[in-house]
Parts: sequence; C-alpha cells; structure tokens
Amino acid sequence: MIWATVCSVVNKLFDIAPEILIGIAIDVVVRQQDSFIAEMGLTDPVQQMMALGVLTLLVWGGESLFEYFHLLLWRGLAQDIQHDFRMQAYRHVQQLEMAWFEDRRVGDLVSILNDDVNQLERFLNGGANSLIQVATTLVAVGSVFFFISPMIALFAFTPIPIILWGAFYFQRRAQPLYADVRDLVGRLSARLNGNLNGIATIKSFAAERLEAETLAAQSARYVEANRKAIRISSAFIPVIRMAILAGFLVTLVVGGIKTLNGELNTGLYGVLVFLTQRLLWPMTGLAETVDLYERAMASTRRIVNLIETPIAIRDGEQALALRDSRGEVAFERVSMAYGDGAQVLSDVSLHVEPGQTVALVGPTGSGKSSLIKLLLRFYSPTKGRILIDGQPIDELTLDSVRQAIGFVSQDVFLFDGTVAENIAYGKVDASMDEITDAAAQAEALGFIQALPNGFDTLVGERGQKLSGGQRQRLSIARALLKDSPILVLDEATSAVDNETEQAIQRSLQRLAGCKTTLVIAHRLSTIVHADQILVIEQGQVTQRGTHQSLLEQDGLYRTLWAVQTGAAGS
Repeated sequence: MIWATVCSVVNKLFDIAPEILIGIAIDVVVRQQDSFIAEMGLTDPVQQMMALGVLTLLVWGGESLFEYFHLLLWRGLAQDIQHDFRMQAYRHVQQLEMAWFEDRRVGDLVSILNDDVNQLERFLNGGANSLIQVATTLVAVGSVFFFISPMIALFAFTPIPIILWGAFYFQRRAQPLYADVRDLVGRLSARLNGNLNGIATIKSFAAERLEAETLAAQSARYVEANRKAIRISSAFIPVIRMAILAGFLVTLVVGGIKTLNGELNTGLYGVLVFLTQRLLWPMTGLAETVDLYERAMASTRRIVNLIETPIAIRDGEQALALRDSRGEVAFERVSMAYGDGAQVLSDVSLHVEPGQTVALVGPTGSGKSSLIKLLLRFYSPTKGRILIDGQPIDELTLDSVRQAIGFVSQDVFLFDGTVAENIAYGKVDASMDEITDAAAQAEALGFIQALPNGFDTLVGERGQKLSGGQRQRLSIARALLKDSPILVLDEATSAVDNETEQAIQRSLQRLAGCKTTLVIAHRLSTIVHADQILVIEQGQVTQRGTHQSLLEQDGLYRTLWAVQTGAAGS
C-alpha cells in the first residue's frame, strides 16, 4: 500500500508538470532572452525550446512508467485484500453453529462472500488511487499557485471547500441507500439460488411463470433502490461543475487583468490557467469515486458484520484432542431446545459400549436426529452432558470429536467431482486401493465399474447424475473410508429401494463389533440385529431393549413392527 501510494503521488506530480512546462514555453516565446530559463544560463531561445522538449519527453516517460507501477500495485493489492477478506469471512462462517445457518439465506451469504468482496476490490482498483491523486493535486498545484500569486490562489481555491462539503453531503445521503441496495442484492441472489436448486420442483408444478414474475418483482425492487442511489450520486457532478466554473473564472479574469497591467508574467498566467483546469476538473471525478466508495463501504460493513458474528460453539481454552477413541458414547440426562422454541429432548440417557450397534426409532419429530446433532456438536444441550470415552465432548476439540465420527445422513450431499474424489472426501490422501475397498464394503463397486469412466466419472452438482441409492452407497463408502470408531446413520435407508437397503444391511452386519454404530431408522427391518433399540416419543425414551424383547412388550415398537410387516391387518 505504501509503495502504491508513492507511485500514485509521483505519477500525479509528473501528470501536472506538462502544464507548468507549457507556461514556461509561452514565457520563452514571449520573452525569449529574458525568459525564466534564460535566467538559469540558457539564453538562446531555440536551445531553450529544445531543452523544454527533452524535459517534456522525460516527464511523459516518467508519468507513463509510474502509472504502470501504481496500476500494478493497486490492482495487485486489491486482489490480495479481496482474497484475504473472502477467506477470512469464509473460514469464520465455517465455524458458526448450525442454528445460525437455519436463520440465513444461502444466496445472501454467497452474495456477501462474492459480490460484496468484489465491490471492495473495485474501489481499491481505482477509487483509492483517485483519492490520493486528488489530494496530491491539491497540495502540488496549491503550492505553485501560492508561489506565483497568493491572491489568485485564494480565489481559485474558494470552491474547494464547497466541493468537499458536497462530496460528504452526498456521501451521507447515499450511505443508507447503498445499504438497501446491498441487502436487496443478497435477497435477489438467495431467490436465484433457491430457484435454480429447486428447478425440478418448479417444472413439476408448471410454476415457471409464477417464479419468473416473483423474481421480476424482486429484481424491480433492486433496480428501484439502485435508481434512488444513482439519483443522489448523479446530482453531485452538476453542482460541483458550477463551483469549479467559479474558480476557473476567477483565475481567468483576475489573472488576465493582472497580466494586462504588467503585474503578472504572461507565462505564469498561462501556468495558472492550465493548472486551474488541472486542479478543479478532476474533482468532478469525486462523484464517481464517492459513489464507488459508498458501494464498497456498504459491502465492507456486511462482510465485517459477518466476520464479527460471535461463534457460539467453539473449542474451550483447555480443550483436549480426542486420541485413539474406543468409540464409547454416553448421553447423561440430556435435554435440548432449539433457540427459544419448545424442548425437543427431555432427560435422555443412553450408554453405548465400544463396538455396539444402537438404533433409535420413533415418530417424525420425536427428537432422534437432535441426539445425533448434539453428538456432532452442531448444537449444545440445554441440560446434561455427552461423553465419548468418558470425556465430556465440550472439553474436547471440535475437530477431534468430528474426526471420531463417520456420518451418513438421509440427505446425501455429493460434491461436483469424480466418484473417487467424493469417496475420499474424509481421507484425501487415500490410495486407490483404499477407495476401491471402501466402495466394495458399501456394495457400491458394481455400479461404479458400470459407469462410463468408473471411479473417474463426474457425479454432477449434488450428485445429480446418480440415483438416490447410488448416492447413498457412495456416502456410506465415504464414511467407511474415513475409518472413524463411531459410525452414525441418520435415516440412511429411508429413500432407497429394497435391493439397496439389503446391500446397506449387509455392509452394517460386516461392521458389527468393529465400530460403535448409531442408527436412526424408520424401516425396522434394518435394525433387528441391533444390540439395543431405543424408542423415542416427544423427546423422551419410552422403551429400550432388543428387537425381540420390545416385541414382547406393549408399546409403540410392536405397533410399528406390526404395521410394517403387515401383521396389523391380520
């Protein structure tokens, strides 16, 4: 930044030098042997003009050279800062708890991390240099003016306070307008993101026209907000132009009269006229610079607000890393509520020995998935504690807790890459043999080898080129390759066909005794071999036992089993 500023200043000094040289040239033409240069020892007018020509060449060369330098440095700085800013914001966002994301629009976050950061980059690319060069012009030209004629300088500089007042006045008026513009950009991005992700639903409901009209209304609100800001910023130039005209007229008329009266050298009068233009006209660019600045500051405030969002779930100062976990899991009288909402878990206790398989069943919304989210520390319990290997997880580092857990969710998320890259996501340095072995354990090897490019086949965004069952098997292969001592399956078979369900069951049976496994299941046939089954209703454990023992009890489990096996109708 220091070197970029130096280059901007030097470039501007070279930029205003030709006006001074023109005045000196006029002085040579008019006064010849009595000119300013002649007083320095070079008396021949031709030689004086030749010297001015060489000096002009050097000045233009210096201006071009330092313009290259300041463009290179400012634009390089802009790239570095926008990269650092984006990564700082993104890394912070990744540490925020899941509850925070539930109240945010993804499109709005993308707008902040991308478009808002780019607004700051645009200002640094040109606006910062413009402000520095205007300040340099004021100081350099002002010094020349006061050296030649303090009186004319005083009159010529009179409009400058008006110009500066106008810049800040319009800046204050524009600030809230640009804040609205940035907010509406985020909303528009969120709408576009949601529509493109839900394009299949839109098409299935033949809602293209409805969505286009909704988007058009939102886009129109953004356009109108932008127009309000533009109306304010556009009024700046005409107002400033009249202030500039006043300063120029003073120099032109008063300087001309002083020159006619012999009080001012003709060449110096020429310098003053040309420098007045050089001094005042660039200030019309303040409007554009202030506009750029306001857009950048509105964006920067959004980025900074994001970075300053407090992190609710983080490592404590004395947090220890979980090492060589055995896979023992315990919930001790755990209760939980989402924000200020109703309690979703109440006094739940559970102990899972290393290598055991425990299943959680119950109606939708009973709190099963909430237990898993607590184990992964996506949320914190309002009461009670959770332990791994006898250690409270809030006293362990987040990374080590999550590294100890392989997670397969109902909503499988695959990244836009190859099959191999998605399987290796939990172990990026995995060999091809390890990837293949994990795929075989998940019974995914057959369909992978049938794909056009095998493991190198691109799965598309969110894995859209694969079927639901194929995506689920890749997700299980990914969790198996991670080789964590604890495996969590959250409704992993709810959206797959019978063949895939049986394949997943065989995979889990092979893992029995090797990993601690927590399974959330609606299909009870997938958990009949579990060491322990917990029935959860309205956030409480109402039954627990093995499959056979639960069938021998009156309760929800036996009812669900009868419904799913058809025994209820008989």
